Amino acid sequence: MTSVAAEPQLRFRDDEPHDEPAVTLDAFLAGQSNATAVRLEAGDDARALIDHLDRIALVEVSFPTFRDGRGYSAASILREAGYHGELRAAGDVLVDQLPLMRRCGFDSFVPEAEIDAATLRRSLDRYDLRYQTAADAAVPVWKRRHG
Repeated sequence: MTSVAAEPQLRFRDDEPHDEPAVTLDAFLAGQSNATAVRLEAGDDARALIDHLDRIALVEVSFPTFRDGRGYSAASILREAGYHGELRAAGDVLVDQLPLMRRCGFDSFVPEAEIDAATLRRSLDRYDLRYQTAADAAVPVWKRRHG
């Protein structure tokens, strides 16, 4: 049985992983201007980063519990604002959440628990078609049907 360990992270990007430690949103906004990695906690407002997206290489979004969905909103906000850097979900990330997280714009993950590689592949390949637009490149089924 092959598993994907929490370290190294699970990535869906072609570039090198960003390994600089992320600073808190408060520290970044307070003037830690040399930081290129920012960590958003569950209660942080991702919109505070919008004016700084051009100089941030990594935004790490904390998932303190799998039931806390605020990170999905943070990812969508950043991607809709034009952020193209690495967007990492970290914490209590479950395998069945990864397809939805990828749709919101996450492209790397650091789960607390190991994820079985075969289970991950089945989870990611489960649905071929999507019904709504999202941060990923999937073309919705209605657009395929009606142009």
